[in-house]
Amino acid sequence: MTQRHGAAPWLALLLAGLAACSADKPKPTPLENYAPKISASQVWQARVGSVGFPMVVAVRDGTFFVAGGDGELQALRADTGAVVWRASVGGAIAAGVGSDGRYTSVVTRGNEVVTFDSGRELWRKRVPSAVVTPPLVAGERVFVMGVDRAVHAFDAIDGRRLWDLAKPGDALTLAQAGVLAAFRNTLLVGQGQRLTAVDPLRGTVQWEVPIASPRGTNEVERLADLVGPMARSGERFCVRAFQSAVGCADASRGSVLWSRTVGGVQAVAGDADLVFGADASDRITAWRASSGDVVWTNEKLLYRGLGGAQVLGKSLVFGDAEGFVHFLSAATGEQQLRLATGGKGFVGAPAVAGDTLLLTNKEGGLFAFRLP
Repeated sequence: MTQRHGAAPWLALLLAGLAACSADKPKPTPLENYAPKISASQVWQARVGSVGFPMVVAVRDGTFFVAGGDGELQALRADTGAVVWRASVGGAIAAGVGSDGRYTSVVTRGNEVVTFDSGRELWRKRVPSAVVTPPLVAGERVFVMGVDRAVHAFDAIDGRRLWDLAKPGDALTLAQAGVLAAFRNTLLVGQGQRLTAVDPLRGTVQWEVPIASPRGTNEVERLADLVGPMARSGERFCVRAFQSAVGCADASRGSVLWSRTVGGVQAVAGDADLVFGADASDRITAWRASSGDVVWTNEKLLYRGLGGAQVLGKSLVFGDAEGFVHFLSAATGEQQLRLATGGKGFVGAPAVAGDTLLLTNKEGGLFAFRLP
């Protein structure tokens, strides 16, 4: 999960293994019997190349935009799973997908930003460092953040480089999807443990606020990069700082609303009232979005390898490492439904387009569900 700039490849891999694995990890909690409280059905299934990178599904105008590690991109109708268009970058993908519905961008392992117009390749431009965060496509611009925390802006139509914003920081950074988001006429960027607002036209910093205040005896313990995607409700953005905290900020004022010290490595989700996330032990917590007060906790899925959270209607949804999809009551945390997919190892958080929920596993399986 971690990467050191300029480090030898074996060192980066060693650090990743230390952060992600533990020989003493407890066994997954057995699944309990329960009485289903809701019904849901799998409405379609598809496949993209195996996903060996921190892929975040882009959602625009009722369409899911997905990518496989071998370079294949697909735009799929959320309601039916029908292919709108399919394209290939001709090589391995390291980060993707960003899309505004027309322009779609990914980044290759060779650090090339590749942008398509409705499936037709437009341009390629190289950035100086590796990229693991999906590009953001907005306002006919493509924004890319490298693992060195530098942000690059390109013209979406012709690939012209518009500006670069360098951010000196710790040598060690997170090899996991970070934060790039749009708010009104502002670009929100996660740079280390700080949420930064950037002028998208000039690349100048407008404000920055800390979500976490990491303390530790070494670089790994102090690593607290913000994990994307963020949960948004109006002007409020809530986010996890890797293994350190969960917090919310008011993007209109550039101020932190609250921050709570809590472990965990996966993205949070939220609605108008609550923020949800699982910690490093897969203990699920709901916090009051306005104050950060704990509303409920659920310890019945401990050590099951939960991915990021997502809200669908009145349900909170997680995928686990054994291919189960868990639906919990957002209000109480009570188990509502459990569905099996037959796949293993979901990537990132589920994505939602309208009333359709999409989960992606490392094998490239795409599973779409819908509540009645």
